[in-house]
Amino acid sequence: MISHGIRLSLVAAGMLVAGVAWAVPPAIEADAIPVLAPESQHAAASKRITALFTRSHYKQFMLDDAFSQAIFDRYIESLDYGRNIFTQQDIRRFERYRDRFDDLLRAGRLDAAFDMFNDSLRHRYERLSYALSLLDTPMTFDGDEDYQFDRTEADWPADQRELDELWRKRVKFDALSLALADKDWSEIKDTLTKRYNNAIKRLAQSESEDAFQSFANAFARAIEPHTSYLSPRNAERFETEMNLSLEGIGAVLQAEDDYTVIRSLVPGGPAAKSSELQPDDRIIGVGQAVDKITDVIGWRLDEVVDLIKGPKGTKVWLQIQRGQAVANTPRIVELTRDTVRLEDRAASGKVLEVNDRRIGVIEIPSFYVNLSVDVAREIDKLKQQKVQGLVIDLRANGGGALTEASALTGLFIDSGPVVQIRDGLGRISVNGDDDDRTSYDGPMAVLVDRYSASASEIFAAAMKDYGRAVILGENTFGKGTVQQHRSLSRIYDLYENPMGFVQFTIAKFYRINGGSTQNRGVSPDIPFPTAVAAEETGESLEKNALPWDQIESLDFAHVQDLSPFLGQLRQRHQARIEQDPEFAYVFEDIREYLKLKDKDSVSLNLAERKAELTEQDAKSLARLNDRLRRANLDPVQTLDEAPKDFEPEDSYLLEAARITADLADMLG
Repeated sequence: MISHGIRLSLVAAGMLVAGVAWAVPPAIEADAIPVLAPESQHAAASKRITALFTRSHYKQFMLDDAFSQAIFDRYIESLDYGRNIFTQQDIRRFERYRDRFDDLLRAGRLDAAFDMFNDSLRHRYERLSYALSLLDTPMTFDGDEDYQFDRTEADWPADQRELDELWRKRVKFDALSLALADKDWSEIKDTLTKRYNNAIKRLAQSESEDAFQSFANAFARAIEPHTSYLSPRNAERFETEMNLSLEGIGAVLQAEDDYTVIRSLVPGGPAAKSSELQPDDRIIGVGQAVDKITDVIGWRLDEVVDLIKGPKGTKVWLQIQRGQAVANTPRIVELTRDTVRLEDRAASGKVLEVNDRRIGVIEIPSFYVNLSVDVAREIDKLKQQKVQGLVIDLRANGGGALTEASALTGLFIDSGPVVQIRDGLGRISVNGDDDDRTSYDGPMAVLVDRYSASASEIFAAAMKDYGRAVILGENTFGKGTVQQHRSLSRIYDLYENPMGFVQFTIAKFYRINGGSTQNRGVSPDIPFPTAVAAEETGESLEKNALPWDQIESLDFAHVQDLSPFLGQLRQRHQARIEQDPEFAYVFEDIREYLKLKDKDSVSLNLAERKAELTEQDAKSLARLNDRLRRANLDPVQTLDEAPKDFEPEDSYLLEAARITADLADMLG
């Protein structure tokens, strides 16, 4: 049984409730919010985590007062990411712990961390109760106000008055978002009442392991981004979600604050096939019909999953907010539920006719076991179709089995090293290919993007270092580390509850030329236009990510030197995309992104926001009709009339095939 500690009346919250007669009352009284206390196993878990990380982590660090400050900052961030729960006075009160977390972790003393977590629960209850109180009076949206939706760099509110003003604007923003969907005030009030009360119910369901996980992860993430702690309950939930990801829509979800966020898409699943969803998208509504969307902001993750799941072949409609920018206009995505079949997740090949040449394409969604066998089979099929060049498409491929990265490389070289691995003691091992066989030796390109990571980067780097292929697309993610997953429990433990698991970094990948894939990733020989700079995404975005470095290069035989051809390939590429209507849209999107990327606030004026939406819809409709005309299809009057089976051409893949055809011309 998981202890919630002693459930005491929250005095401050009780005074707040007593002082205001809520017109819209909270679903749960203040004294139902638990006051959590550490459980018996948490002290031992704290000591074991500390010993494991300080002795066995690849990154050598000192757990001292300076590192305690980093843990403190991470913990505060996890408790109040939007800086709209605590005031400056609260932060000053917490400061007494800033230099003490190193000693408290070693000793297994968790009272300070739990006190801070309990304060966050109390303050969050107060804020949500205040939000409910604002719903009694209908709001108008004709003023000149802005809502700052990104407060990660803002100061904490100076006092209660400033905090109230922040939340008044937040509630107004939530209400305006619904008004833009043509909801009247009665519907707005009903939706937001349910949303805020759902969030309050989640607070009441908080358990001691939630507090411990939050604190332990502040320690883990202060070391580097791929180190983490998973509580027993969340570990079980994670395994369940991973299994469920093969059913329904094929998306792995996680809870972040009040939102359900798409963490990754399962290759071959309905979500991935739709091309309308991507990692970091927020699911803010779910419906079994397009006109019956249920607001799910503030819902528990398992409740959202239950709403999304359903029988194979049935439809589900998701209301999506793109990425982390809450100012983005939500859109509806229709998906047909399905079971992800193994063959849908496997490598697949096809032929594109470009520049009077036949170019083979092999799409690889992940580095699964026996990938190299499947790719060899696809190569044989493409050879039978007389292809004159080959594109390996690794976009959105997050990696997988390291052995498959070496085996896949071996299909395109006779033999040789593929990747170096250095552990925390400085010992270096080498993985490679030694079968002296090549499945394909013709002109070749590898297409990558900022979501190509880990094993994808190892393969792309090897192809580049050997001179075997031209690398096209975006800079890759930069994930060049190896993690180990370990349980904290011991067979001799007598604790009532298990301790959970840790994941921590134990090694680092290096290319055969000695450079790491960590942090910098693999840069393309021919970069494709993108709005996002390499330093604005991927591993390098994390302030404490392990740095790039290099070790000694290995001896290896270059297959060929492609550098003399790159200049002319770039010139032809640039000339083409400047005349390509699809790339004209890419450039337009880049300009729009650069104009808005630093924006952290949005207007609360209904007429202004409606005008923006009308302009966006007009642009989208014009773009859709242009594409329909080029596909010899009839134009439509509204976006809702768009043919369901119409898919715009994959301009990046088509350009990759054209570059490969150019390379084939040059190689003769």
